[in-house]
Amino acid sequence: MAYDEELAARIQDILVGQPDLEVKKMFGGMGYLVQGNMACGVYKDMLIVRVGPDAYDESLEYPHTRPFDMTGRAMKGWVMVEPPSFSSKADLKQWVQTGLDFALTLPPK
Repeated sequence: MAYDEELAARIQDILVGQPDLEVKKMFGGMGYLVQGNMACGVYKDMLIVRVGPDAYDESLEYPHTRPFDMTGRAMKGWVMVEPPSFSSKADLKQWVQTGLDFALTLPPK
């Protein structure tokens, strides 16, 4: 399955005007990087969010979230969010902002 291009467009709309934004095709989907650090992405029909290690466990308590795992080895600090949890613009914006907030704590690459 190709990535959800509609979801990618929705994310792009939220990120319009974000300084130092780079959009890259990666892992069969799209990645959104700020200052060289990935904040969020699209994989198939799911949203990937880099929440960081401190918010990881709490993020997994939200409905329709799970560890980001494409290889059988989960990446701590990253979550996959299924469509019901970002159906509204407000919900998607909140998830994207979470990823941005964490990515902006990292040193630029």
